[in-house]
Amino acid sequence: MTYDRLVCANCAAPVNEGRCPVCRANRERLQQQGFFQDGFFAGLNPMALIALLAVLIAAVALLAHQTA
Repeated sequence: MTYDRLVCANCAAPVNEGRCPVCRANRERLQQQGFFQDGFFAGLNPMALIALLAVLIAAVALLAHQTA
């Protein structure tokens, strides 16, 4: 989940606006989380990740079967 969808419990404003110290601290923490926050996987839902994993496992199994 990206931080632009989060609402601060302290001030009830979106966290990405950084209106209060709690928002600003959480925004900084979330920005430092790295690849999954802003990278390729940020836009994928869990079902898409499961499907991607299933395709990857099938491809590895097929490759292993062909080389054996």
